[in-house]
Parts: sequence; C-alpha cells; structure tokens
Amino acid sequence: MSLQLGNQGLQTRDRFDWPLFICAALIAVVGIVNLYSATSVYGASRGELYLNQVYWLVAGGILAIMVASLDYRYFEQAGYVIYAVGVLLLIIVLILGKDIRGSARWINIGSFGFQPSEFMKLALTIALAKYLHNDPKSEARTLRDLVIPTLLTLLPVVLVQQQPDLGTSIILGLIFGSIVGLTRVHWKTAVFSLTTVSTIAVLMWNFGLKEYQRGRITAFMNPEADIRGVGWHAHHARIAVGNGGLTGQGYMKGTQNQYLFLPDQYTDFPFPVFAEDWGFLGCLALLGLYVFLILWSVRIAAQARDRFGAVVAVGVGAMLFWHTIFNLGMVLGLLPVVGVTLPLFSYGGSSVITILIGLGLLMNVSLRRFSGTTLQGPRRLL
Repeated sequence: MSLQLGNQGLQTRDRFDWPLFICAALIAVVGIVNLYSATSVYGASRGELYLNQVYWLVAGGILAIMVASLDYRYFEQAGYVIYAVGVLLLIIVLILGKDIRGSARWINIGSFGFQPSEFMKLALTIALAKYLHNDPKSEARTLRDLVIPTLLTLLPVVLVQQQPDLGTSIILGLIFGSIVGLTRVHWKTAVFSLTTVSTIAVLMWNFGLKEYQRGRITAFMNPEADIRGVGWHAHHARIAVGNGGLTGQGYMKGTQNQYLFLPDQYTDFPFPVFAEDWGFLGCLALLGLYVFLILWSVRIAAQARDRFGAVVAVGVGAMLFWHTIFNLGMVLGLLPVVGVTLPLFSYGGSSVITILIGLGLLMNVSLRRFSGTTLQGPRRLL
C-alpha cells in the first residue's frame, strides 16, 4: 500500500504542470508589486489593499488546489447543476444586489462582496463542455445543433446585462464564440450566426445599452470630444503608457498615478501604472507571460484525454485571452472602456478567485491527460 501511494506521489509530481503554475505565480506576484505602487498615493486609507489581494490569492490558490485534485469527470457530471447555481445567483443579484456606481453586481456576505457574474464565466464553460462532450456528432454542426449552447449562453448574458455589466456580457458571448469557433460549423450556420450577432448588436445599441455605456463607446470613436468626462479614463491611461518610455520612470514614480490623474488604477487600469513605472521593456515581459499562459491553455486543450477536458481548457483559455485583450485594448485606446479586469493583475476578490479556479481546472485537465486513453471515433475532442 505504501509503495502504491509513493508511486502515485511520484506520478503527480512528474505530471504537475510547472510551466502553468510558474507563469501564473509570476503574474500574480508582479500584480501585487504593481498594486502596491498603484495604491501608495492613497496612504493608509487604501494603501493596504494589496494585502487584501494577497489574502484573495491565497484563498483562490486553496480553491484551485481543491479543483485540481478532483477528477474533472465530477465536474462533467455536475455540469448543469453548476450552471443552474450560477444562473440562480445572477437572479439573486437582481433582487438583492447592492447598487454601486449605478450597477448592482454584488451579493454582500458580511464585509465580503461576491460578484456572481465572474463565477458564471466558469459555470458557462463547464455547461458548454458537458453538452459538447455528450454530443456524439462528428460532422459539421448546423444551426439546430447550436440551439441549446446558444440558449445556455443567452440566459446569463441577458441576466448580466440587467445589472448592467456590458463587459462581462461581452466576455460570456466571446467564450461561447471561442468554443463554438473551434468546432466544425456548417458555413451556412456561420453566415447566419454572424448576421444574427450583427442584428443583435444594432438592437443593443438602440435599446439595450445605458446612456453611459453608449457614451463610453462614442468616446472611444472620438476620444478628444469629452476628455474631462467619459474620455478621461482612456486619455490619461494612454498618457501614462507613453510616459513610461523604454525603461519607465521608476517604481512608484509614475506621475499620472502619483498625481491622481489615473482613475480606477488598481481595478480596471493597473496596466498604465505598470507601464509608467517599468516602461516598454517591462510591458513586453508582462505581455510575454500572458501570451505564454494563453498558448499553454491551448496546448493543454490539444493534449486533453477527452472532449470535456478539451472544451474546458479552451473556455478557460478564451476567458484569459479576452480579458487580456479587452483590458489592454481599452487602456491603449483600441477598444471602448467596458470595465474588464486584467487577469491576476487587477484588484478584486471575485475576479482573482474566478481566474485561479479556472487555472485549477486547467491544471486538472493537464494532470489527467495521461489517465486512461483518449477517446476516438465519433467522440473526438472537437
């Protein structure tokens, strides 16, 4: 018995995904260092926020270990239950959520505010993975085959948009699009889907968006029109990035941050603080870590032993990718400001814990890629 346990321990150590762990840990550590710089200007009132971030990273790390320890087939079996819990929490938010800055996105439990829309990203990924895993279809999927996945996605998107939270709604839709985009879809279905998405976008613009959300989009298209208003965030973020130059102004010396020109510099806009402190070379190193993490997710998906593991890895990788793209895009003025965090870098308990649980799922799929045999025939990965 002891020999068997020893062999299992050696197998776990040998199969442990060290590149995934080290890359995520580096991003988190750099994020803590950057958060200290971003909040130092506030003194005692907000100067200890980085300590809260450490606590959330520890809590999220423990949850990630727990998620990685369970065989992911348990998540496949409970996929729709996990999804239902996520939807129920979104409904509870609409009823009991506390309004903060015009949005009701949080459920308060004592002093801790939990944002269910963050958890819904993983719940949707697991539900879509379960559906595709149970679907024996190997030929190109038609519109009829995508009805259920589309409905699974539309329900949380509509609920999240009622909060309102445009950024999370977009991320949920893009996770769905990324997963479906890696399956075989009939060309007529693809054309119809693109037409439908375009129509929905027009309807959302006219009837679904709040005035301030439309203002952010118009400010993106004409950033100089209202610099003192809705264009303030993006304008000073670009100035901060430019101020960094090649090597930066020095740690905790960025003028845009120190003189309080950067709003939300520890939640939605931590990257300009980092860029101003460390410059182009520092940004290049940080972006390299994100690129590696996302490509590694794709690698894990390609090596997964079954379709469920592959889709989960794709979904988590898509979440990391789109969060990074949107956060950096709005910082650099390439995309409108929609309030999307930078993974493991932005301050926030729900976001950090969700990302770490997602990384736990990735580790789970990676650890078990050699267990059993890869499914062949009609149940191929995607």
